[in-house]
Amino acid sequence: MKNLFRVALGVGVGAAISFAATTTPVWAGSEAHAHIGHIGTSWNDTPDKKGLLQTAMGEAGVAAAHAGYAAGDLSDLASMQLHMPHVRHALDPSIDGSGPGLGYGFKTASSGIVAHMTLAADAAGASDSVKLHAEHINASANNGLARADQMLALIAKIEAAKNAATAAPLVTELNALAQQLAAGHDANGDGSVGWQEGEGGLDVVGVHLTIMADGEGLEAPVL
Repeated sequence: MKNLFRVALGVGVGAAISFAATTTPVWAGSEAHAHIGHIGTSWNDTPDKKGLLQTAMGEAGVAAAHAGYAAGDLSDLASMQLHMPHVRHALDPSIDGSGPGLGYGFKTASSGIVAHMTLAADAAGASDSVKLHAEHINASANNGLARADQMLALIAKIEAAKNAATAAPLVTELNALAQQLAAGHDANGDGSVGWQEGEGGLDVVGVHLTIMADGEGLEAPVL
């Protein structure tokens, strides 16, 4: 099955679909496995062709770092505003053409995770395990997209702020959301971060993708 996974990645999704349709049932999972590989191992338009999850993780790390820098001195408006384009570039580089992010964007990578995981779950021959964990992965990735949109709205308000007193609570909120892009948030206070709406982040995506890959006999995703 691991060899099949490499073949599916190498020939592309379209060829994998065609191959799956003309071979014996043992190959039925190849289309789903190809999409899982795009998330966990490699995708064709990411920097260095890394997997979508690894790319999203990289952008989340940049956003979290610069949100943290902005929160380092809540009395200095200029310092807080300095880092806003840096956070925004990691979230959506189409807004700011250059910056410290990877140039791909957390939102693009996370949207790609949802798209490919949905394709994997809907593929002919997809196992019950793939379908189950797809729900968990997509819920967590969508949490990240919702947080990113909240962050972009906060950045606009911070940049428009006329004084540090106005900007400070917004930066504090921005920083909290930035740290949740990967770690998620224990929204219901039960002591753990699940995959449900408002909770899971990319770390939870990684957990469920790893469980899925192991159950499918695939290589572990690169996190």
